[in-house]
Amino acid sequence: MNLRARIDASAMTPYQWMVVALCVLLNCLDGFDVMAMAFTASSLTEEFALSGSELGVLLSAGLVGMAVGSLALAPVADVIGRRPLILISVGLATAGMLLSAAAPSALLLGLARVITGLGVGGILASTNVIASEYASARWRGLAIGLYTAGYGIGATLGGVAARGMLADLGWRSVFVAGGVATAIALVLLVVLLPESVDFLLQRRPRQAVERINRILRRLGQATVTADSLGSALVSSTRRRNGNPGVLLGADLRRSTLLIWVAFLATMFGFYFVNSWTPQLLVTSGMAEADAVTAGMMLALGGTAGSVLYGLVASRLDSRLVLIGFTVLSALTMVVFITSTALLTVALIIGVGVGALINGCIAGLYTITPAVYGTEIRSTGMGWAIGIGRIGAILSPMLAGRLLDASWTPVNLYVGAAVVVAISAVALLFLRSGRAARPVPEVASA
Repeated sequence: MNLRARIDASAMTPYQWMVVALCVLLNCLDGFDVMAMAFTASSLTEEFALSGSELGVLLSAGLVGMAVGSLALAPVADVIGRRPLILISVGLATAGMLLSAAAPSALLLGLARVITGLGVGGILASTNVIASEYASARWRGLAIGLYTAGYGIGATLGGVAARGMLADLGWRSVFVAGGVATAIALVLLVVLLPESVDFLLQRRPRQAVERINRILRRLGQATVTADSLGSALVSSTRRRNGNPGVLLGADLRRSTLLIWVAFLATMFGFYFVNSWTPQLLVTSGMAEADAVTAGMMLALGGTAGSVLYGLVASRLDSRLVLIGFTVLSALTMVVFITSTALLTVALIIGVGVGALINGCIAGLYTITPAVYGTEIRSTGMGWAIGIGRIGAILSPMLAGRLLDASWTPVNLYVGAAVVVAISAVALLFLRSGRAARPVPEVASA
């Protein structure tokens, strides 16, 4: 029986949920990282005398690193393994956060943010794949929803930390806290994180059978033998490993391009909301403390929205649920920015904005791995995230320039909502199902 099918059909074990929990922890790093920059934006602007455009560039520096990390590092995971790349990437993120805390100038802070982004980009592409591969078919949507919720958890903790430390310890303390937390996560990963079963089956590194059986026993699955594994790989499959060109081959081009459009448009809106909302609310006349609270409400809603998407997607078609979330995200963004005069109403709607836009990210993370075979899954996921980061990079930079050009917060939010709506159009044309080679079938021992 195909091992992938066995895992898909079986009940989730505590070991599988532990793997998902580790991935959730890593996604917290992305949330903490992005919102740490958002919540320290005013302090950075004051210390380094930044204009709106310069602040936008600084906010985008980490996103540039994330894009490069996703595009360049993710394919490496399909060659050396998901686990080794995750450990390398977490090490880079740790170094970047600590260097950010010590940066004496805006330029060096930007360079440190690029290093942090490189690590986070590699982390996101590989952890999403591992969470997807260790989840059963029934609970995959919820597992990815929980994984995506990690962003909101990290962002909320980042907001609490920033609000508590900015006044007493300064903005540098926020990055020190992030660096220490990332270093602790690295230790946990070295001890607990397994390799992907799908990768071990497809790539067959040294001691692959022993490693597979060790994992299968923890999953409560029957073990396999070297003979039952056989030599299921073919040379053409090996050549696909980590080769980005395969993503635009005849069998995958249409799905890949539509996924890229959806990622780019969704991440444009996602990072606009999460990077600029506190600053734009201050520009609109809201007190800084209330603006930080509103940013935290967005993050809090994001945590709930990711889980909500997973629960709904476990019962309905994942793609259709994602389209619904995308359309509602665009609509609530417009309602949110036009309600800022009423603080309580704005905070409540802010929770909805965070829930829906995070649900969109959870949906993209859920449907994308299923499009690609094991040999190019990290590559496909990494390039989708990397292309999405282009939207994430453009979003804060463009918002800064438009703000300097006298655009109002309402104008900026409506424009971002239109971009998010483009994602729904791309998803309408995306075929469900997988267009790549399946994992080789092996018999149980």
